[in-house]
Amino acid sequence: MSETIRFDVLTIFPELLDSPLKEGIIRRAQEAGQIGVFCHNIRDYALDKHAMTDDRPFGGGEGMVMKPEPLTAAVQAVQSMAQPPGRVILLSPQGRPYTQAVAEELAGYARLLLVCGRYEGVDERFAAQYVDEEISIGDYILTGGELAAMVLIDSITRLRPGVLGCADSAGYDTFSRGGLKYPQYTRPRLFEGVAAPEVLFSGDHGAVAEWRLVAAVERTMAKRPDLVAGMRFNANELKILHRQGLFARLRECGWNSRPEEQ
Repeated sequence: MSETIRFDVLTIFPELLDSPLKEGIIRRAQEAGQIGVFCHNIRDYALDKHAMTDDRPFGGGEGMVMKPEPLTAAVQAVQSMAQPPGRVILLSPQGRPYTQAVAEELAGYARLLLVCGRYEGVDERFAAQYVDEEISIGDYILTGGELAAMVLIDSITRLRPGVLGCADSAGYDTFSRGGLKYPQYTRPRLFEGVAAPEVLFSGDHGAVAEWRLVAAVERTMAKRPDLVAGMRFNANELKILHRQGLFARLRECGWNSRPEEQ
């Protein structure tokens, strides 16, 4: 993984990303040089005086389609601005479903070009020739790819070394081990008659870790049983799950994997 990652966002509405890029962890990561985010207006590469980037679809039908010439010119120009060449990703509802595993994969690139689709989509000739892959953040339709691009930037950035305040945070996130994260508690200790689990105040780090493992597994089985088959445990964790009577329930939910190395 390179020390920094560069995001080039190609969009007809670059202002949509202004606020999210200027706040919180994303802002601090840019200031620290851990990431670079550069927005490029596709309209700047249009061929006519009206800066048109879309036109009616051949064959008729609803909506408009993004023209191939401005998109192609934009990608070519942006690729020439820095090295190495970036992986070109089109944000599209027809793309590969975006998951934590995909975020971890993309975090290994030094540079990503994120193309924000609009309207009914982009001309297929551009996609076939200049796009390395299409990615979808979910089975629903947005007005454009800008929010999807921001999702990728946010989720990839927090995986970069040194971005999060706690070095272990990303490793214990929901989905980092294939399932959901354990429940979280903070002050006050007693809230509306409900106390936080006593084990969290025990000072016994082993007991706390065991409680969190069990709670994470139970939460995943209850809320997202579809994730159970992909959960990963090391040999010591499997011993704990056996002792807590959860191993058989995991098997019933479809888990059938070998233990990971410690």
